[in-house]
Amino acid sequence: MSDKYIHGKALSIFHEKCPRCQSGNMFKAKASNLAKFTDMNEKCSVCNLHFEIEPGFYWGAMYVSYGITTGMMLVLGTLTYLIGHNPDFWVYIGIICGTVILSAPWVYRFSRVILLHFISSVKFDKKYEIQK
Repeated sequence: MSDKYIHGKALSIFHEKCPRCQSGNMFKAKASNLAKFTDMNEKCSVCNLHFEIEPGFYWGAMYVSYGITTGMMLVLGTLTYLIGHNPDFWVYIGIICGTVILSAPWVYRFSRVILLHFISSVKFDKKYEIQK
């Protein structure tokens, strides 16, 4: 794999772009728009890829979300222990629960993006690439 492909793949995941053309938006609104952060485009505006490649495809995103959230909780718990010198139980609960709740829109979206980019059969295709 070339460095350009890896760099493009990482940027398309970070910017929530289509895995096939790496240009079209997967979601209708920004994650910070709490009223519409779950609204996903039906298909890519650039290459016409249907994002739900089969019925119920995104049920698998729950497992990806679980992994991301568990990793976040472990890192936050460890950092709280090391920085806070083993504070009270309620400090752990406040920091971990607060961060998990506040990051939920981003975790929701990135679990879908990761599922579509890495676990589906959809791959980058140069013929759909927009020349910049």
